[in-house]
Amino acid sequence: MTMTPNLRKFALTSHITSSVGWIGAVAGFLALAIAGLISQDAQLVRASYLAMEPITWFVIVPLALVSLLTGIVSSMGTKWGLLRHYWVVLKLLITIACVAILLVHTQPISVLAAAAEKMAVLTADLRAPQVMMVVASCAALPVLVLLTALSVYKLRGMTPYGAREQGDSGAGADGDSTVSTPQWVKVVGVTVIVLVLVFVILHLTGHGFGGHGSGT
Repeated sequence: MTMTPNLRKFALTSHITSSVGWIGAVAGFLALAIAGLISQDAQLVRASYLAMEPITWFVIVPLALVSLLTGIVSSMGTKWGLLRHYWVVLKLLITIACVAILLVHTQPISVLAAAAEKMAVLTADLRAPQVMMVVASCAALPVLVLLTALSVYKLRGMTPYGAREQGDSGAGADGDSTVSTPQWVKVVGVTVIVLVLVFVILHLTGHGFGGHGSGT
């Protein structure tokens, strides 16, 4: 995929803007989640949860989707490619996982917003999704920062596909490929797989983030 310099700069600018905006929006969401959880002011609690739903649907979700799409376009239009380098592949997979988890967690957000609209004071049975909002946004921030760090540091390591595409002479005398997987890829890959499995298991058993699965 060939892109003109202006188009490439536009795609990159859009990606950086949406990615940084995503981090900022989640930070704002976290502030609302904390206020809703610990505040003794009933009006502030209700206002926090009423604000969460539009912020999620009209700010966080669009920024996440734009970040994903512009990241794909930007990588395909540059020398890095979409599947040539491990850091690009890892960033793509983490971003897709983040968007999927975000969409899953829109349900408890809607539950809290609906409850805040109908009730003067939130009941104790909503405590689990309240805690989950804080935990989920706290967990999201370092992951989003990690994605930014990957873009900045661009850790070395070319995938076997990238090596073949580049025509790399990464083969030994017996014809076997000598292209090795960097150690950082193995460590991060195993960590991400474990975290995803824990997330899936918790949600399938209905005990994710304080057992919200049974309440919604």
